Amino acid sequence: MTAVVFVAPFLMDATLRFVAAAADLPGIRLGLVSQDPADRLPPALRARVEAHHRVDDGLDAQQIADATRALAGRIGPPARLVGALEQLQVPLAEVREALGIPGMDIATAMNFRDKARMKTVLQAHGLPCARHATAGTVDDVERFLDAVGFPVVVKPLAGAGARATYRLDDLDATRAWLRAQPPSPQDPVLLEEFITGEEHSFDSVFVDGRPVWHSVSRYTPAPLEVLRNPWMQWVVMLPREIDGPEYDDIRAVAAASLRALGLRTGLTHMEWFRRPDGSVAVSEVAARPPGAQITTLLSYAHDTDFYSAWAGLMALDRFTPPERRYAVGAAYLRGQGRGRVRAIHGLDELARDLGHLVIEAKLPEVGQSPTGTYEGEGYVIVRDPDTAVVEQALQRIVSTVHVELGDG
Repeated sequence: MTAVVFVAPFLMDATLRFVAAAADLPGIRLGLVSQDPADRLPPALRARVEAHHRVDDGLDAQQIADATRALAGRIGPPARLVGALEQLQVPLAEVREALGIPGMDIATAMNFRDKARMKTVLQAHGLPCARHATAGTVDDVERFLDAVGFPVVVKPLAGAGARATYRLDDLDATRAWLRAQPPSPQDPVLLEEFITGEEHSFDSVFVDGRPVWHSVSRYTPAPLEVLRNPWMQWVVMLPREIDGPEYDDIRAVAAASLRALGLRTGLTHMEWFRRPDGSVAVSEVAARPPGAQITTLLSYAHDTDFYSAWAGLMALDRFTPPERRYAVGAAYLRGQGRGRVRAIHGLDELARDLGHLVIEAKLPEVGQSPTGTYEGEGYVIVRDPDTAVVEQALQRIVSTVHVELGDG
């Protein structure tokens, strides 16, 4: 039996899918570290977790290390220490190095987590990405604007999912941002040139330094544009056909980027742009499974369980590249107006015309508070062997379904 420790600070639904996948691996004795108590686990999953250790801060490396030592006394010395959360990757690497557990080291984890460091590494290897700078003072901001001009993007050095990310179009917007959230040497930000073009993601698996599988997705519109326009509905599309020459350039750039950042084994999520001139540019890369239901979309596109595939890769270095069988897409349902969800319109028409394509849906609930994110208050996932059918269905969904917000 192989002992594996899984760190999951909060036992949320999405995280529990990864924990369950790890618990179901044959030959695994699973220990779980979390801030939430064990009784937050569904009973069936609780029975499959060999041991649980609760900590006060599930992102603190010292507490994770202490918990891992305690779990080792119950399940044996862990062969792997894993976690799916973006913010965990550096603390997990610190604990691996301290306890001699194989896996991603601190330097590599920092290359993925610190977005300024990431782009510096990519540029040093001649790989295409946005011009950037770390800004800890107003003078730093002014120097970058003088060199690059507007628009620019400002984001946290260790951001994820476009959170706390803004586009600055002019001096007025810059002054307003500086008044509200001025950077400091203790809390610097990342400034980037704003790249125009189509935004995509590139999800891939490396095993022992070799790329063995990949997926391409397309975002419509770009997430930052959705956040700037509350009326926009976000769509993620996974075309069935991704092995043609039109993706040769990003396959080469992605593989070179991941090697430059130091990846050996793992599932990564890269966001990239196709510029108007046809060239590609890397936006950023995360050394963890994709969020925003994309892991679920990958499962449907390949008719396999990517939660289990990730668990087997990280715990046992095992991954069998699956065949892409379908085109799949998700339309995210964002509330329109202010207040809580008051009504959802267009569902009957959607069910009548597209119900045969819908493979999963999480619909907003009346009374629900809006998330304020590009993922909105719910989603609808459609699937078909024909990419064009899925594209048309997604556009029909976002033009038909209307989530009304209001105070009454």
